[in-house]
Amino acid sequence: MNGNIHSIETFGTVDGPGIRYVIFTQGCLLRCQFCHNADTWEIGTGKQMSVSEIIADLKTYLPFIESSGGGITVSGGEPLLQLPFLIELFKECKKLGIHTTIDSSGGCYSNSPHFQSQLKEVLKYTDLILLDLKHIDKEKHKKLTGLTNEHILTFAKFLSEQNIPVWVRHVLVPTISDSEEDLIQLGRFISTLNNVKKVEVLPYHKLGVYKWEALGLDYPLKDIEPPSEETAEWAYQLLTTQY
Repeated sequence: MNGNIHSIETFGTVDGPGIRYVIFTQGCLLRCQFCHNADTWEIGTGKQMSVSEIIADLKTYLPFIESSGGGITVSGGEPLLQLPFLIELFKECKKLGIHTTIDSSGGCYSNSPHFQSQLKEVLKYTDLILLDLKHIDKEKHKKLTGLTNEHILTFAKFLSEQNIPVWVRHVLVPTISDSEEDLIQLGRFISTLNNVKKVEVLPYHKLGVYKWEALGLDYPLKDIEPPSEETAEWAYQLLTTQY
């Protein structure tokens, strides 16, 4: 079983607990204006890597991963676009006792029986989901990402029903995803979920702008500066007051 892989980070420290072996998959349906991995958007490209190749490489880092309480995180792009690959990879990880995490926007979530059966299968071997909730307002979400958010909120509810542990992540973009009303509404939604173990506010940054330029794309947020630490803490309090 092969996956379309953009890149691998062998010493990740911000994508789940402990030191993580982070796989960035290729392909995404969203077109987030703040995306720092715009070069992962195109579906069907990237480097073809087999599960056995990845496991062999991962094993060389296990002493560091295990001693830190870490594991493997599959990010992207959107990992759920490659469910068969993800299922086989996580099955092999579980044979080795490795903690497994998926970093997903839920952007490709579907109620189709085929998608649902594969998703439920991979969740049998998944310890944690990093769930990116980018905006609570449907139309603002569409402007920010290219798609509305109904299916993403349905995905969040589905994970709650399945009792899969989740860390909710929200990228705080000044003037776009930082209004008090929207943050309160998002906090209310988060409070309805029974599986949230952590909420993280990720301050917007410009570290991926060079990728947009390299791809010949016009970066839409070039005039927006990152939020202050105080603003990020204020947003965190609004998101977690009810949670």
